[in-house]
Amino acid sequence: MAGTDKRKADAAKNLPKGPAMVLVVPQLGDNIGAAARAMLNFALTDLRLVAPRDGWPNPRAWKAASGADSLLDNAKVVTTTEEAVGDLDFVLATTARPRDMVKPVYTPEEAVRRMRAHLKAGGNPGFLFGPERTGLTNDDLALADAVVTVPLNPAFSSLNLAQAVLLMAYEWNRAGDETPDEELPMADTRPATKSELLGLFTHLEEELDDTGFLRPEEKRPAMIRNIRNLFQRAAMTEQEVRTFRGIISALTKHAYRRAREELGVKKSGD
Repeated sequence: MAGTDKRKADAAKNLPKGPAMVLVVPQLGDNIGAAARAMLNFALTDLRLVAPRDGWPNPRAWKAASGADSLLDNAKVVTTTEEAVGDLDFVLATTARPRDMVKPVYTPEEAVRRMRAHLKAGGNPGFLFGPERTGLTNDDLALADAVVTVPLNPAFSSLNLAQAVLLMAYEWNRAGDETPDEELPMADTRPATKSELLGLFTHLEEELDDTGFLRPEEKRPAMIRNIRNLFQRAAMTEQEVRTFRGIISALTKHAYRRAREELGVKKSGD
C-alpha cells in the first residue's frame, strides 16, 4: 500500500528508540532491503548485518528498500553475531524450529511486551533473525535470553526473512500504538444533530404524504418509524443531511415541473 508522506521526512529523523534488528548472515540483498523497508514502516532504525553472504554494500538491497535508504546507509555491518549483540542487554531470537535448549519461548505479543518494558527501564534490546535457508544456529541461539516463535501452520512454518522482520516490527509498533479501533474522519463536517435529522424527517415525510406514499393511514406510523430508523443507522453528517434535503427539493421541483408541462399539453390538446 502506497502511503509515504515526504513532507514528514524531518519528523522521521527523531523517531523513538526501538530494538535493534540483527540479520545474521542474510543471503539476498533483496531481502535485506525489504527488511529495511519493513523496519522503517514501523519506525525502527537500528539495522545490524552479520556477514552478508553476497558482501556489502549490495545494490539490490537499496533497490528493494523502496526509499528506506537511510537504514541501509547507516547499517552496522560486522563479521560475527557476538559483535552484533555486544552492546545489547536483552536479546530475543526468532526461530520456528524446536531446539534442545532450556530457554523461555515467547509469542510475538509477549516478546514485545517484555522488550518494551526492558527498553522503558533503560535497557538496549534487540531481535535476532537467521539466514533465509537455515535459520539461526544453536550457537547464535545461545546468545539469546529467550526465543520468539510465531504460531504458524505447523505443516508449513517457513517465513521469508523480510516477512519475519515485518511481523516482529508490526507487533512492536502495535504494542505501543494508541490508534482507536475505529474512527470516522469528518473532514469539514460533523455528525448531524437530532434537530437537523428531525428537519430532514419532516421534510421527507411531508413530500411522501403529498405523493400518497404513506398510505393506508393506519400503516403510516410504522412506515415513518422504519424510514427514520433507516436514516438513524446511516449515522449521517450535517453535510449529508443538507445534501439529502437538497435531493428531496430537486426531485419535488422536477415532479411539479413535469406535472405542469403535462397539464399544459393536455390543455393545448383540448
